[in-house]
Amino acid sequence: MSTLTEWLRARDDGALARLLGARPDLATPIPADSTVLATRAGSRASVVRACESLDTFTLTVLDALLLCDADTRTVALPEVIAMIGAKVPRKRLREAVTTLIDLALAWGPEAALSVAPAAREAAGMFPGGLGRYSPALDGRDIPAALAELSEPERRLLTTLAEGQPTGRTKDANVLVSLADAKSPVQKLLARGLLLRLDAETVELPRQVGLALRGPNPMGQVKFTPPPVQTTAHKLSTVDSTAAGEALELVRHTETLITLWSAEPPAVLRSGGLGVRDLRRLARELQADEVRSTLIAELAMGANLVIATDTTSPQWAPTTQADVWLAATPPHRWATLAAVWLDLPRLPGLAGTKDPKDKVIAPLSEEVRRPLAPAGRRRVLGALGELPPGTGIDSVEELAGLLAWQAPRRGGRMRDELVVWTSREAQALGLVAFGALTSAARALLEEGPAAAAKRVAEAMPQPVDHVLVQADLTVVAPGPLEQTLGYEINLVADVESAGGATVYRVGEGSIRRALDAGRTSTDLHELFRTRSRTPVPQALTYMIDDVARRHGRLRGGAAMSFLRCDDEALLAEVASSPTGARLELRKIAPGVLVSPVPLADVLEELRAAGFAPAAEGPDGQLLDLRPSGLRVPLRQRPKSGTLPRQPSPEQLADLVSSMRAGDTAASTRRGRTVALAAGSGADTSATLALLQEAASQGRSVFIGYVDAHGTASQRVIEPTRVGAGVVEGLDSTRSETHRFALHRITSVSLVDEG
Repeated sequence: MSTLTEWLRARDDGALARLLGARPDLATPIPADSTVLATRAGSRASVVRACESLDTFTLTVLDALLLCDADTRTVALPEVIAMIGAKVPRKRLREAVTTLIDLALAWGPEAALSVAPAAREAAGMFPGGLGRYSPALDGRDIPAALAELSEPERRLLTTLAEGQPTGRTKDANVLVSLADAKSPVQKLLARGLLLRLDAETVELPRQVGLALRGPNPMGQVKFTPPPVQTTAHKLSTVDSTAAGEALELVRHTETLITLWSAEPPAVLRSGGLGVRDLRRLARELQADEVRSTLIAELAMGANLVIATDTTSPQWAPTTQADVWLAATPPHRWATLAAVWLDLPRLPGLAGTKDPKDKVIAPLSEEVRRPLAPAGRRRVLGALGELPPGTGIDSVEELAGLLAWQAPRRGGRMRDELVVWTSREAQALGLVAFGALTSAARALLEEGPAAAAKRVAEAMPQPVDHVLVQADLTVVAPGPLEQTLGYEINLVADVESAGGATVYRVGEGSIRRALDAGRTSTDLHELFRTRSRTPVPQALTYMIDDVARRHGRLRGGAAMSFLRCDDEALLAEVASSPTGARLELRKIAPGVLVSPVPLADVLEELRAAGFAPAAEGPDGQLLDLRPSGLRVPLRQRPKSGTLPRQPSPEQLADLVSSMRAGDTAASTRRGRTVALAAGSGADTSATLALLQEAASQGRSVFIGYVDAHGTASQRVIEPTRVGAGVVEGLDSTRSETHRFALHRITSVSLVDEG
């Protein structure tokens, strides 16, 4: 029986690279040699992690190997076949065994298979749903004993054989003889066909379970994934539908930034966003709280909003929000989609209750789940295996498929994760009609830049015109060009959004545009040149009327002043309660001054029914509206993540390092020079020994610590020693390596005798 270490050492470099790629936890830190790799591969924690990637059938084959005691002896493949049952195709069984061997969960030829002892711990108490072995039944004719049982007794044993091998009963509290036994449980305990675990628990012995299952020792083995109903759609339809969702996502995120710029919500004392603030956000977005939570989580994940570091923390936009707002819609969407894909949080948890029966708030630490990105990629990966444009009809069927593919992954919320991910992917425009979009495939395979390009192709082209209606509404038949969109949003309010956005023009919105420095001529020109429909006379009159009243009263900072050619209007302002509150006083014909800042003066006068405008030193109108709160972006501490998948180049280096370690471990050492830690000794002795080996063409064994602090051992033949560097050929004489002399901890001549 070969050990795991011996088997790994005999594997070729390609097989070891595949193993380290499939189980990245084995590669961190770099294993010194095959012995270290085997120790890690056989540890319980690593075996449990590797089993999480196995499908239901492969786990069943692993259970069969354990039931054959492959962790204590070698097992031939025919024994495993007999345990699995005759209905399972031999090809499928061999594929599962090959998977276990590739993952180093099993090793050896088909005639002598072995399993890591830790696999029994990872499999649980009852592999294959069978109880433990009972030595008391050795030598007994189990079928004959079963034939003597009454119908109630046999029915009880059959129930345990088909499900869990343990059961609870009140009849196990006292052990009695067969003659005194009254209930089926007591009779079976007396016969030894049941085992008593405690006063209320019994267990079905493995021998009895195997006898009851007959030709199917492992029960009904599921060796194929469950069927999933799919529907084929045109890929262009999928992409265009998802593009509409992408635009809605971008618009909602813009609305959140605008809302929280003006009125940032408070951070809860326990962290997160309060219920009232979430409901207010949902009203502004005209969406439900689930979608509003997702938008808020994405904004925080993209660093568009953060909690301020103040005495009373608030959720406020960052300077990064301005950079995001300046980008094109496809790039804004790609940023949010990439953030969601790697977001170590589960927005779906918000609104549910924690173990203490407390509601989990959005943006709180309770939503953090480091494994969330892996779960999202599993769901999208399953959809990506379907032909382009083909969608899954039922999320529940998708959850069932993923549960079969990895039954030990996902924990108690495994199926909920699939539902949440599917819902969020649809809201982000990554999935439509249950099918993965072209942009989503590009995001997974190439990155955000390629995804932005794909979604831009699917989005409707920006339009350069609007349709002004007689009821003073403005219809945008598609996404507006960036400049036109800014102007229309300035002069009109959004009434409804979607494929076609409807705006409404009112006195307040016109005044907003005038406050921003637009003139009535500018607004007339905007609607005249950009509207494909005639401009209603009512809109023309409204613009002229608001403009006629707007700006007649002008203010300036002195602390502030008001000037007006209409002395009667100026006198009315000065004599009003608001004028008294602002301490306005006349300093010249047509001029009033106030100690109150200009922005406050204008706000008070507008609230009192006047229509003042601000002007600069050159007499031009100024836009004094606040630009919104912004806070500088802080660097967040990085949370712990799972080991990353090594690249092919890194895997090759890892295998090469391990081979060198194996060679070093089997090399006999001669004269040695070692540098004691903290001794302060120079490297002269090390240098002398290396130069001696180079001149004589001898190999040396060196201990080396790289720049990352990782220690390794190598056998090299020095070819050049000098300038603080040692160059030498490795033990295979196929590659030259360079080592910094000050990082060498020990040098030994290889004993060639």
